[in-house]
Amino acid sequence: MYSLRIDFNAGIGVVEMLGQTNYLALVGGGKQPKFPQNKVVIWDDRKQKVVITLEFRTQVHRVRLSRTRIAVALQNSIHLFAFSSPPEKLSVFETADNFFGLCCLGSRILAFPGRTPGQVQIVEIGNGNVSIIPAHGASLRALALSPDGEVLATASETGTLIRVFSTSNCARIAELRRGVDHAIIFSLAISPSSTLLAVTSDKSTLHIFDLPHPLHSSRPQSSSNQQSNATNSSVPESEDESSNQKWGILGKIPLLPRVFSDIYSFASAHFEIGDEIQLAPGSANAGSARAPIPGIPGRRPPKGIIGWTNNESLLVIGAGRDGRWERFVLGEAGDGKRYCVRDGWRRYLGGG
Repeated sequence: MYSLRIDFNAGIGVVEMLGQTNYLALVGGGKQPKFPQNKVVIWDDRKQKVVITLEFRTQVHRVRLSRTRIAVALQNSIHLFAFSSPPEKLSVFETADNFFGLCCLGSRILAFPGRTPGQVQIVEIGNGNVSIIPAHGASLRALALSPDGEVLATASETGTLIRVFSTSNCARIAELRRGVDHAIIFSLAISPSSTLLAVTSDKSTLHIFDLPHPLHSSRPQSSSNQQSNATNSSVPESEDESSNQKWGILGKIPLLPRVFSDIYSFASAHFEIGDEIQLAPGSANAGSARAPIPGIPGRRPPKGIIGWTNNESLLVIGAGRDGRWERFVLGEAGDGKRYCVRDGWRRYLGGG
């Protein structure tokens, strides 16, 4: 594992590490940015210098790295480059407004918002084929690609449902319910085994779901999709699925609202969100909050960012005045019921 600690003594708005290697993608941010906010620099920590520079006409909202590609998200476009020196521009894709820099890059798949709000574009890196998924009726708020590249999870600004798609054929394989009231989704993250999905929101709750997988048909999936998916009609409902139907027998009664039959998380836990106001770009309440932070995706300190450390534990990280990380572990009780509990935490920016 490669570890590093860098003090640039100036603002950094976007950071992306290439796995556990010595390469970092950096974009300036804050009141005193280290680099221009329209420039991506690839930093080689072993050589202690910038090895690649990419400059754009508008602000960079996110960067994603793989061993062969660099993907850069601007407000209305995604730029794909070969990871080489000098870098070679391969493609440019138009998107709807993408203030949060939503973009997922795997070894064979690139996923990002479509031209119409709520749509997802999936690009096969090897042949350039593009597929469109009408994922949500509202604008996208979060995307997550599984480590094996087979599954894409999406959430919209409504924040009640997470939809799960197979990247091989763009079929929807599940619909998972976070809750019934509106929420701002902070983060989606899929476990290293591609079998669990973690979700955080402004409700200060971390949810853990079983993740249906197209290569593992025994994984639970929503009953509404079982009825509409003829290929899976013969797959029996698992015990996990039955237990995750929050409303029990009500989920079996015909004609009741679908909320009773949706699949809920099998475990949840509280995480600390702090007292900083989270606003969507252009919100009418923007004037009541502190000034937006230049160069930061969403222009507010990120909260609830999830990182799986292994298949049984994960970190939830928040920035801002009360910047901290919290560690959560998954376990199973004697009765077979699974749970998620906080195992430790630490402030890394200090209070005040």
